[in-house]
Amino acid sequence: MLTQHLREMEEDGLVHREVYREVPPKVEYSLTEHGVSLNAALAALGDWGTERMRRIGAEKVLQAR
Repeated sequence: MLTQHLREMEEDGLVHREVYREVPPKVEYSLTEHGVSLNAALAALGDWGTERMRRIGAEKVLQAR
């Protein structure tokens, strides 16, 4: 599942995938400029969520399944 998400983010230009031809195989991912700009845009949303948790007194927000 992680590999699928990373490949999708690579296709969207958010991450760069560097493959090293060695044994054992090695792959490194890094954010592209586009990925860095998305990360900056999402920071405000993270701040909003943290403030909301503080305001309602939540220690942990459970994810819906």
